[in-house]
Amino acid sequence: MLKNFVRKEICRTFALANQKWRFRLAARTHASHAWNTGSIPVGATNNMLSANEEFKSFKDIKLFFMFYRDNKSIHSILHERQYMPKYNPCMKKNLRFLILSAIVCCMTTANAQGDYDKYEKDNTTYGTTPFINLSDMPQLYDCMPAHPSFDSPEFANDMVRYLWGKQQRSDEDRVNVAIADAEWDNLEKVYANWKDAFGMEVSQENTPKIYALLNKSLRTTDPTRRAVKAQYSRQRPFERFNDAMPSHEEDDLRGEGSYPSGHTLRGWTITLLMIQIAPERAAEIYKRGMDYGYSRVIVGAHWQSDVDNSRMAASLLFSILQTNDDFQTMMKEAQQEYREKTQNVGVRALEASSNTNNPLHTYTLDGKLAGEGAHGILISDGQKILTR
Repeated sequence: MLKNFVRKEICRTFALANQKWRFRLAARTHASHAWNTGSIPVGATNNMLSANEEFKSFKDIKLFFMFYRDNKSIHSILHERQYMPKYNPCMKKNLRFLILSAIVCCMTTANAQGDYDKYEKDNTTYGTTPFINLSDMPQLYDCMPAHPSFDSPEFANDMVRYLWGKQQRSDEDRVNVAIADAEWDNLEKVYANWKDAFGMEVSQENTPKIYALLNKSLRTTDPTRRAVKAQYSRQRPFERFNDAMPSHEEDDLRGEGSYPSGHTLRGWTITLLMIQIAPERAAEIYKRGMDYGYSRVIVGAHWQSDVDNSRMAASLLFSILQTNDDFQTMMKEAQQEYREKTQNVGVRALEASSNTNNPLHTYTLDGKLAGEGAHGILISDGQKILTR
């Protein structure tokens, strides 16, 4: 609440300053974006800043305060940096409030960063170290677009998709899938959501190589979302409409930013990794990954734009993983393990087929139904088998 109050007051103060300092500020609909990105664009007026330059609010306000503390004239600093042509005593009150608001804002931002650092330090979900340190990964707040403003066409689509998600809750089977997709802490349960699409269960006991690769990859990519969430602090759908979530995540998610979607960022990374491990099952895995993101809309945890942009961010992070030698080594091991496991599945299918003469679901390699007594390499229940 305090941060929202400070945000509104700083934007209001800058709006008043516009008349005195001749700043051409961002439109009202982009005021929230200007706050969240830490910059407030101004236009070129009377030898002021050009249209492509920005007033870096946090950095410059901090600089102003430093000079104010050292008993230097704020007007002289503003004049030196060409932010105002002449001193105007009418701005004194507003400037004081602006400095005070900036101090409070920096305190709240520091607390958010502290929570972020604590999360990274205490996080033991993955049980491993990352392929690439967080500081060396792309900063998503530098490349991800801002979330849609409430009066934009994109947010209108968010609303349509929110209502679509509400309708999906009448489908008991679909809402149960969405509830299962909400799992976060238990990684084996998370991977189990791709069991049918991937063609096997991923676990530390059953597939140690694949399990280790997925864990280490997520340890690398998952933390990148935290700074963006803290920066935008977008309100979640269930918060905005005071809605009950089928997945009962309200207490865990309330107050945490909606943008981007951490589940979707993770889910799409898993999807891309599994496709690289088993490209022959790409279509099934892709569909499962898309549905996983839609589940977050259905339960009211995220807007559709959160999900869509998170998939794009996950694709970027996935491409960065490809540049790491350790990742490439573990990927080859995971691919080999998958091939060995699927061959074993084929042997079990062969043994089962030797005890039955039912050819209804057995096909030749060209897609035709296999006749009774057919032999050679056949397809049965989606698996290759060898019959003699």
